Amino acid sequence: MQFENRIVLVTGAGSGIGRATAQAFARQGAHVIGLDLNSESLGTLTQDGIETIRADVSDPADMQSAFDQITERHGRLDATFANAGVNGTWAPIEDMRVEDWDQVMGINLRGTFLTVHHTVPLMRGAGGSIIITSSITGTRIYNITGASAYAATKGAQLSYTKMAALELARYKIRVNAVCPGRIQSNIHANPKHGLEKITVPADYPDGDIPLTGGTDGKPEDVADVVTFLASDASRHVTGTFVFVDGGQSLLV
Repeated sequence: MQFENRIVLVTGAGSGIGRATAQAFARQGAHVIGLDLNSESLGTLTQDGIETIRADVSDPADMQSAFDQITERHGRLDATFANAGVNGTWAPIEDMRVEDWDQVMGINLRGTFLTVHHTVPLMRGAGGSIIITSSITGTRIYNITGASAYAATKGAQLSYTKMAALELARYKIRVNAVCPGRIQSNIHANPKHGLEKITVPADYPDGDIPLTGGTDGKPEDVADVVTFLASDASRHVTGTFVFVDGGQSLLV
């Protein structure tokens, strides 16, 4: 129960990594606030005793309202998992629509910024831990066909993590990132078109996730790393990226 009496926010909590992490924090005694745009997914989280807020992380008004509620109800945050994100549409650069590019930038980058921006005042008094979900794509591997917008946001999140870690250290706020590889999640069900004309062949020896022989990682594999980064066990860790990919990115 290492998070007993602690207030934890998880964005993108309705499914996948966010859901598994919200549940992991709750099992370890935290009061968890799960934020997601999908009301139906949030509804099932309440069965686990998780407080829920519906909000679009890319919408400044939604996020202001969400954090107003958190401030009024709790007055602080001890840990924030800025996890909400999308793959977006994967397409050749010359075919990608501006609105598709902007959607990915809005959710993955503006969403991360707004989450951290509003978290800081709630941690400034006593410190805390912020964890950002990046990816191996755009940070270690670049062969995901058509994912230029997604990769751009994931690489940018690592730069943002370093900048925030240094700036916020004075408040005893730690900022780290997790970089998952292929994880069982519905994020992979994204639109794709025109990829056949830009596909780059790649051969992987003995499966492309060495640690599991090719089997996708589980959301819980990431959740365990996030709870470590939020815990006192990582009290001297900031500005760090943890690759949670079973060795997948080492094959490239």
